[in-house]
This record gives sequence, structure tokens and C-alpha cells, in this order.
Amino acid sequence: MVKVFDGSIEPLSREDEEILKMAVNIINEAEKQKIVLRILGAIAIFLHGGEFANLYKKLGRLPDRKNLFTDIDLIGYSSQRLKIREFFEDFLKFSPDLHVLLISEGKRLIYHPPGKSFHIDVFFDTLSFSHDVPFGKKPGKGRLELDFPTVTPTDLLLEKLQIHEINEKDLIDLIVLLRSHEYSDQDEKDKINSKYIARLLADDWGFWFDATSNLRKLSKYVENCYKNRIIQMRDKEDVLQKVNQLLKIIEEEPKTKKWKRRAKIGTSKPWFRTVEEIIR
Repeated sequence: MVKVFDGSIEPLSREDEEILKMAVNIINEAEKQKIVLRILGAIAIFLHGGEFANLYKKLGRLPDRKNLFTDIDLIGYSSQRLKIREFFEDFLKFSPDLHVLLISEGKRLIYHPPGKSFHIDVFFDTLSFSHDVPFGKKPGKGRLELDFPTVTPTDLLLEKLQIHEINEKDLIDLIVLLRSHEYSDQDEKDKINSKYIARLLADDWGFWFDATSNLRKLSKYVENCYKNRIIQMRDKEDVLQKVNQLLKIIEEEPKTKKWKRRAKIGTSKPWFRTVEEIIR
């Protein structure tokens, strides 16, 4: 799956290569110690992107920087929290952010590798931002083992769709992710499980509302990228077709009573969680 250094990807900055190699090395070393950790976010999407990861260069994910990535996001199981702390602090000798440890009550960890300007963010069980993306709590009983060294493309898509105030770099992540993957109705290697996404959203009106809104925003953004000659016709058509396909699958999925009750309230009450950025 990881094709970063096989010659199919345009040259990266030295900093991006360093971050990517460290992320993969951390996961490999944790695996040796029977610790389940997986990569999230843009790094994971890049690693899954294959030849389509080159779209990052064309689209300019971080236009004011020469780099694509700023830090490393990981997720593990809370049942292994102590092992994960020992792994980072005793084995890797990374420095913990004690402020984040205290205010998050151990639900989120941040580590600083010696001499590096970037950090490692570690989450447990569920990504809880605008909406919840669940992964499970114990090895062998969750979603983290479905892929390696990243979470699945399915969960990466949910990670981006849950954002209430989605921005340009997240839309670019979605383009790369959709361009490089097809759909399936089950958890299948290197495919997006559209059925799982539809079922999850069919039980959570707020998540459904923001996810479908973000898919429509993505369609408009892709159209503009093509109009401005940033991407090619085949890129535009492929992403638009996949957006429309997913919207159809989500729409056709039977909604739960919980979803229907919340739908009656609509946007008259907050339907998303306000995300406060932790000051590091």
C-alpha cells in the first residue's frame, strides 16, 4: 500500500519525507511490541494515494508552505493507553505535553520528538471533533486492524466528512482520497465501505447533515479546480461521479428513529460539537 518512496511520487521536501518515514517507523515499531497504532489524516491519505498523491502538488495543500504536512496524527485503543505511553516516553524517548495530558484527562496525548519542529498527536478509540468517528476500544474488536499502517480509507473519509467548518486543505484531502479509491459494500482492502458510512450516518442526523453538505461543497470545489485548469477532466469527472454515488447510497439507507427525531428539530438547535483548538 505504501508507495511513497518507489519513484511514482514526485519529490517531497526533506521535512515531509522525514515526517512520513517517522510515522511509518513508529507504527512498525509499535507492531513489534504488540501495540496497535494507526496513522490518521493527510499523511494516511497520502500513503493511500499512490500515483494520485501527486495531486497534492498540483492543488497546493498548504499554499503558504513548501511542505504538505505539519505533524503526525495517530490513533490507538484506550485499553493499551499505558503501553502506548511507555512506548513513546520510555522506548522512543519522546517528551509528553503535560498540559494536554492534564486537560484531556489522558484521552489525548501529544509527544515532541527530540530536536524536531513537528509533534505526534495520539487519540484513543474515537475521533471526537465536530462529530464522532468510532474505532473500538480493544485490540481484535475494533477497526484499527482492518488496515496497516493507516486506518482504512473508509475511516479517513469519515474523518474528513465530520468536519463542520471544512476548509480547502480538507477538500484537497478528499479529492486525493476519492480519486485513489473505489467503493465497496463491505470492508475490503484499499476500498471505501460506502455501506458502513451510510449506516453510521443513518443513525446520526447531525453527522449526516454535515457530511452530505461537505460532499456538495466538494463538488463545487472540484468544478472550480477544473475551471481554473488545476486538475484534468478525468480527475473532475471521477470525483464528481463518486460524490454523487455516495450521496445516493447515503440517501437510500433507511434512517433510524433517532435520526428521524433529530431531523424534525433540524438546524434550529446546534447539531455539531464546537471544537476548541488546544493551545500548545
